[in-house]
Amino acid sequence: MAHPLFRCLMMVLVSLGSLQAYALQDPTRPPGADSQPLVASPAREIRLGSILLGKERRIAVIEGVALKEGDSHDNIRVRRIFKDRVEVTDRGQPRTLYPEPLPQVRRTP
Repeated sequence: MAHPLFRCLMMVLVSLGSLQAYALQDPTRPPGADSQPLVASPAREIRLGSILLGKERRIAVIEGVALKEGDSHDNIRVRRIFKDRVEVTDRGQPRTLYPEPLPQVRRTP
């Protein structure tokens, strides 16, 4: 069984340790930074107009600009162009763009 004075001394040391940890917080952190929740920004709308594939080249029309693999425009870098999709990096985040579906036209009898 521990001596009551020993237990009291340990409690004081533990409380001092927590005070020191509190005092060592980052002094450059703005006040109230802990109380603000982190909110992910929603992915922006990027329009893939069309995909052009040929034997010698691959082109994707993104936001009205023709881009090849490796090209960049407005923080969008084209990684790979496929016949049905385009893989890009948008502000450092990987995304896959798909062309808008063509409207369905029905024939009237």
